[in-house]
Amino acid sequence: MRKINEIFYSLQGEGAHVGHPCVFVRFSGCNMKCAFCDTDHSDGIPMSDDDIIRAVKLYQTDWVVLTGGEPSLWIDDAFVDLLKRATGKKIAIETNGSLPFPEGIDWVTVSPKCGMDGAGDYEVRAAHADEIKVVDLGQPLEPYFSLPCRGPETLMYLQPCHVADPGEALRNRLRTVNRVLSDPRWTLSVQLHRFLGIP
Repeated sequence: MRKINEIFYSLQGEGAHVGHPCVFVRFSGCNMKCAFCDTDHSDGIPMSDDDIIRAVKLYQTDWVVLTGGEPSLWIDDAFVDLLKRATGKKIAIETNGSLPFPEGIDWVTVSPKCGMDGAGDYEVRAAHADEIKVVDLGQPLEPYFSLPCRGPETLMYLQPCHVADPGEALRNRLRTVNRVLSDPRWTLSVQLHRFLGIP
């Protein structure tokens, strides 16, 4: 059994696949406690692999996104293999990169939390990332270009930190825009789903 916060169908709001319809499997629980996290880790229900597969197969999209929380706490090679074979869908993972995760994942998004409040002292151990997506809190950015999971084709996204206060949210967005403009190795990610008012 795996603890699931929710399974839902929406548009990918971040990174390289923004705008693409996806089934999101959001796992409960994380090995960090980042202040800006939007997942209620106390919520969630145990689901069998068959239950998860049935829910995923309700939707026609070709992508499943394993997210959280931290999905690497809950998944293994057997689950990824079964999910791919049973649904015929490609699998993406959104992970903080602190733990190993199974082979066979088609798209890896590492969102490192190094040095952030609540993240503790950890290293990114992911060996590979298709994209690195960094929440901009005003921290130094150069270290992200030396992460072990970054390869020559890895896409680099910088994303404003979402907050409820409109004034602070605007300041965050403008800071991130200016940082991307000053260093075009980054691409802006804006959490499109929040602007559209969808999950």
